[in-house]
Amino acid sequence: MTHTLKQLEIPSTLRHDLQAVEDRIMQRVESQSALITAAGQHIVSSGGKRLRAMMVLLASQLGRYRLSDSLHAATAVELIHAASLVHDDLVDDADRRRGKVTVHAKWDQGVALMVGDYLFAVAAGEMALAPDPRVIQIFAESVMTISASELHPVMATLPTATALEQYYAKIGGKTAALFEAAAAAGVVCGGGSPEEIEAAARYGYDIGLAFQIVDDILDFVSTEETLGKPAGNDLREGTITLPLILAVKDHHEHPLVNLLDQYEQLSDEQVTQAISQVKQLGGIDQAIAQAREITQRGLAALDIFPPSDAKELLREIAEYVLDRHF
Repeated sequence: MTHTLKQLEIPSTLRHDLQAVEDRIMQRVESQSALITAAGQHIVSSGGKRLRAMMVLLASQLGRYRLSDSLHAATAVELIHAASLVHDDLVDDADRRRGKVTVHAKWDQGVALMVGDYLFAVAAGEMALAPDPRVIQIFAESVMTISASELHPVMATLPTATALEQYYAKIGGKTAALFEAAAAAGVVCGGGSPEEIEAAARYGYDIGLAFQIVDDILDFVSTEETLGKPAGNDLREGTITLPLILAVKDHHEHPLVNLLDQYEQLSDEQVTQAISQVKQLGGIDQAIAQAREITQRGLAALDIFPPSDAKELLREIAEYVLDRHF
């Protein structure tokens, strides 16, 4: 069954708590600088489905749950996510995200840099308010991992083993690390054992990997209306992702192998042709299969927890992440 968040039966109490997180986020981005406030609100208001905050709250509910114990961690993870998006857009020089103008395109690069730094600082303040100091360590390590991931791109499609190692290291830092931190921090806030914290972290990390793999698949199969950016954007930017790696793993002489090295930027016609070839060579299907396998591995990590509504919702979130738009 394909899920969207609208189809998930989120209990009214969880919706109430997510709204408290949303209110806290908007409150925390207010600054003495009207410009930073406006730019901060611009980016956090486009924060998507708040999956990471939801993961914090639900992971906390696997144990002893109180909103006051989890609110700051749930707020911090969304502020970190927003800050990382601002910096990511700066690095990529992206004009739009999810169809919305990026901060540096709407204002300028200086404003974007200040807003990103401000959001990271505010997130640090939220971490410090969490009742357990381990939350600070969890998120600090996540931020370091996210930052370092920008320096480790996938260099080439071949050899396949090297390309896959580089790809999973990249998305593990870029995306999965924050999902991992969200789930682990949630269990910490709920008073979980070290074994439960580790299990939740494994779940979050694998769901984060699947989330990014699906994003990379959608770049080949979706539309600009759905993505908020043109299909094939990764190819245009010279970024090697899983569908391309898997498409050429058994076709070492195929033109796709060195395509991104031959041109400074691909034309629209070349992008369209490359997308078609990746599909024909099975890159999309193989990437979907890997995402499904990783999702199942992540869900298996939850076996340590007894049945509960929160555990079931974490399972449905995993299904949503995997099945969106397929």
